[in-house]
Amino acid sequence: MQISVVIPTYNRKPILAQCLAALEGQIIVPQEPIAGYEVIVVDDGSTDGTVDWLHHNPDFPHVRLLQQQHQGPAAARNLGVAAAQGDTIIFIDSDLVVLPDFLQCHGSALVQAQRDQGDDRCFTYGAVINTCNFENPTAEPYKITDFSAAFFATGNVAIGRSWLEKAGLFDTQFQLYGWEDLELGVRLKQLGLRLVKCPQAVGYHWHPPFSLAQIPRLIDQEQQRGRMGVLFYQKHPTWAVRMMIQMTPLHQMLWGLLSLGGWLNERRMAPLLQWLIDRGKSQLALEIARIFLNWYNVKGVYQAYGELRQGMVK
Repeated sequence: MQISVVIPTYNRKPILAQCLAALEGQIIVPQEPIAGYEVIVVDDGSTDGTVDWLHHNPDFPHVRLLQQQHQGPAAARNLGVAAAQGDTIIFIDSDLVVLPDFLQCHGSALVQAQRDQGDDRCFTYGAVINTCNFENPTAEPYKITDFSAAFFATGNVAIGRSWLEKAGLFDTQFQLYGWEDLELGVRLKQLGLRLVKCPQAVGYHWHPPFSLAQIPRLIDQEQQRGRMGVLFYQKHPTWAVRMMIQMTPLHQMLWGLLSLGGWLNERRMAPLLQWLIDRGKSQLALEIARIFLNWYNVKGVYQAYGELRQGMVK
């Protein structure tokens, strides 16, 4: 097994340095089952000096750098897969820091799963633990909020390259935030691929501690996610997708009630959120902020869907 780790990145140089250092520190047992690995970093038009830094950094011998204009992670991952030399692709994000046995765990679990089921129609999905600890991200314990029910998410997944190609890779229409990986997951499931959990392959997803200054960007992300959710539904008009993208009366009612129809918004909740942040409870503040963030998402979904239907009528 030859592994190609594909990492899209955009203006994340400080945490990317930790991500790549962790990948250089991988402990590989020769031929069991990994013959070798490469790390493909696809820069998506960064403006923070990432490209120049990588060009002049000798600390990452496994890294190959590719570049594209700012086209989003779907196009970046496709470019990485096209250039990959490995038969197995591992996708992680550029703000993920992994443990030294990360690649070995994915490789061993993938081979064992293939033996157990008698074919290679499977992929492994590792654990993702969210952390705000930049200095020592791998010290963060697992939390209930780290649980994910996603079938295929590119934060930490290993899959045979041939299956990605058979599924048609990522749809580059997904240029805004969200859903490009789960949409590919639907196509992989249609091909009969099975998800194999690999909790030993742990990745620590770093993000800065929540602050009120982040709220405009988070709202924008939720609105983008709403629009991309409708694109997802256009491609796969099923009830399961409607549930995923929160385009149901249930979600309208739930987040409408919790946000009091949008009355509990970022302005009215700011004093409480800042009070929690000042007491070192930024993660709790973020979870509470999801009340109005999800309301923005649901509104974004229905607005985009309404625009789509109007366009179809015309």
